[in-house]
Formats: sequence, C-alpha cells, structure tokens
Amino acid sequence: MASSSSSSSPFTLPSLFAIAVLILTISTAESLKSPFHPRDLLPLLPKQVSWPILNSLYGAADLLPTFIGTASPGNDDVKWKGACFYENTAYLEFHNKSGSEFGGGTLHIKADKAHSWTCMDLYVFATPYRVTWTWYFISRAHTVEFPEWDGLAEYEYVKNKGVSIFLMHAGMLGTLQALWDSSNLAFLEKHMGAEFEARPEPWVTNATTDQIQSGDLLAISKIRGRWGGFETLEKWVSGAYAGHSAVCLRDSEGKLWVGESGNENEKIALLPLHPDMRAKFNVTAAWEYARSMEGKPYGYHNLIFSWIDTVSENYPPPLDSHLVASFMTVWSKMQPDYAANMWNEALNKRLGTEGLDLSDVLVEVEKRGSSFDKLLAIPEQDDWIYSDGKSTSCIAFILEMYKEGGLFGSLADSVQVTEFTIKDAYMLNFFETNSSRLPKWCNDNDNVKLPYCQILGKYRMQLPGYNTMEPYTHMNEQCPSLPPKYNRPDNC
Repeated sequence: MASSSSSSSPFTLPSLFAIAVLILTISTAESLKSPFHPRDLLPLLPKQVSWPILNSLYGAADLLPTFIGTASPGNDDVKWKGACFYENTAYLEFHNKSGSEFGGGTLHIKADKAHSWTCMDLYVFATPYRVTWTWYFISRAHTVEFPEWDGLAEYEYVKNKGVSIFLMHAGMLGTLQALWDSSNLAFLEKHMGAEFEARPEPWVTNATTDQIQSGDLLAISKIRGRWGGFETLEKWVSGAYAGHSAVCLRDSEGKLWVGESGNENEKIALLPLHPDMRAKFNVTAAWEYARSMEGKPYGYHNLIFSWIDTVSENYPPPLDSHLVASFMTVWSKMQPDYAANMWNEALNKRLGTEGLDLSDVLVEVEKRGSSFDKLLAIPEQDDWIYSDGKSTSCIAFILEMYKEGGLFGSLADSVQVTEFTIKDAYMLNFFETNSSRLPKWCNDNDNVKLPYCQILGKYRMQLPGYNTMEPYTHMNEQCPSLPPKYNRPDNC
C-alpha cells in the first residue's frame, strides 16, 4: 500500500524538499536586495516543482501580457518598467537591407537596471501580419529584425501604427506552451461545434416539480473542469456571479425539459418567472424557436462581443483592445480555421464587408479613419446570419426565446439580446418578487432564504442586482464593466 501511494504522488521527497527551500529562500529574498533571486529560476525547474510555487506567487492577471506601447518611425518616446529591467526604451528604424520593394525594419530596445543578476524579461512583438517573441537576460542594447515587410499593407500599417510591444512575466513560456497544447486544441475542436440540447435533468426527478414552469431561468456556475476556465473569463470581464445558463420548458404532455449547451453543473439556481411575465409567455412560440435552433452551433462567432460595449471601459487590467488584437493575431496564425469562426465573420459584419481576414480587417479600419477598439464596441445585431446560421451563446439563446415568447413586448425589435451577458439577464425584472410563491422545497436546509431557489451546489449562489432592471431600448449596448465594482450607469 505504501508503494502504491508513493507512486501516485506527483512529488518525490527531494522535490518537496526543494519546494520548501525555495519558498523559504524567496520569502527571505523579498526583504533583501540580492543579485540572485530564486523566483527568477523557477521557470527552469521541473513543472511539478515550479508550478505550485508560481501559482502561489502570481495572481490570475499575471498570466497575461501587458501592452507597453507601439514603436513607430519618429516615435522614440516608448519607455517602460519591465518585470526584470526597470528602465527600458524602444524605437523603430526603417531600412531596405533586403533590397525588396517595401524594405524592412529594426526594432531597437535598450534594457537597463535589472533588479537581479538572474532575472529576464520576455516580450511579444506583433503587427496584424506577424507575431514574434524573445527574451532579454543581459542589460544592453538589443535588436529585433524585420527583414522584409509583408507587402504594402504591412508597410503602411507599421509606418502609421508601429509594432506593438507586450511584456510577459518570467515563466510565462510554459503557460504559452500549455495554451497551444494539443489536448487543449483537441478539446476546442470537440466543443466549438457544441449544439443546444433539450434533455431531462437528473435533479428534477428528485424534487417536487409542479411549480417549475416554462420560461423559468436556470443560472449555473461551474467551478472545476475545462469549461470552468471559460466561465471564469465570463465572470471576470462582466462581473457576473454565474457563468452559464439554461431554460425550463414543458412540452405538450407536461413533461419538463431543460434547454442548455454544456453540462457538468456544480451550482444551479432556479429563477422562476413572475406570474405576470408567465402569463405573457407564449410557450408555443418559445418551443418553435428552440426547435429552429436544434443542430445549430454554439455562439462562438459573437461570444466576446457581448461584454465589449465601450472603447476602453470593458477590459479588466491588464486586458485592453491592443492585447485582444494581438491575441487574435497569434490565434489566427496558429489556428486560422478557428479564428475565422470566432471573430473574422463578426468583424466583417461590423464593417459591412465579406471575406476579410484579420489582417485585412485591421487595414480596412485604418483606411476608414477608425480604430480597432471602436470596431469591437459596435453592437451585435440579433438578425445577423453567419455562414452556419444564427449565432447565440447560452444566454442569448434563452433571451431570444423570451423575445419570441413576448416577454420584451414592444421593445423586442429595439433590444439586441446578443449584447447581454448572463449578469444582464438575471438583472431583468422578469422574475418572482414574492417569496411565498416560490416552490415549497425552495432553499431547503439553508438558513438564508434567497429570493430564488438554489437547487444544487455546496456553496450558496449570490446574484447581486437580481430582478431589478426594467428593459429599455438599446439595452446593454454601451455599458462599462470595470472591476472591482463593475458600476453600471443608468440606461447604458
């Protein structure tokens, strides 16, 4: 038994000893100026040793690159403090060493004032046409060569906008490799085409279901598992306290069904409709819409656009539109088919164009005298048809059903539910206000009586702002969502 237990542990005795020594050394070095900082060497150690320590030392935001600025001809004022080198400058020089039609360029970077002898800074350099990266370990002048611009388009872009510079924290190389790991890509390939499904849920057989009716909303939170990462992003950027949603529908025989995309639900809250809204809800029309979406792909075309409403006030630091553009560029180079599905069509819709790839989109935006951040903020339209049909996320699917079922009334044509996040949905004043009308089994075994029913989950599910907002024209099309308070102005 002892042998079996030992073989299943990811850590050997020497590795555990190394972790203890490193933690002690790091905590001591934090208070002392030293030419050697043990944290700088963590990325070089085996993953089973380094990753637990890195996870304890860095927050989630540290896993993202930070936009430094753009180096362009004539702009020699790009200065910043790095993670390792505290004084850095950059400028871009055009040349034609290749003798080509449009020439190339050299990015000059001066790194100085390292905080230790063993640290290093990692950088990503991006244009719409290329992404490259390097690291700097020595305090001196460095260069990044662009031997030849990729035609007139890149030449004009770099001349006007420059090369974007992003700083990454030491140890991020392993994180980047994990992002492109084949198992993750296989997972995406399997789930990008996930379809909406209507199926009986196991929990409904264990509860009194008489008071669960068509149109009741299920707010769902998943903490673990691979989909948990997607939900964490949704919660982080929008301030939502749920990351997934589903809807209850009864068929003509009275059987209770749940329409959702995905499973592995860990916390579920039932949000019953208000009796007035339930009386308005056209169940037949809702079923017709649900059946029309059967077999349609998940709403990956417009998924990111529901939370980007403004030029700069929807990006939790260090996120910004520059980072979004560069992430799209990296992804487009590595997985062009996925990129075409995830944003290229949606960006073309906003421009009124067809068939432009990301590079062409960025150039077209510049030609029109606009900017990429403004393009991202253009509201999605519910009637846009993509190459594989309508594109609706989990919450847009439900709210489209609400529109078809009459809950938005005369506002239906002036509300774009593909602009709603899950938080926006549970804030609608569509739900029950009288706790005495909640199902009798609601919130059983809980001394805190919520205004809705939590029917699954070890932890209590809070929904701040629940059931408080009257629908209005162009709702949620211009709303900021910055942490930590995620303040929302009226009628945004």
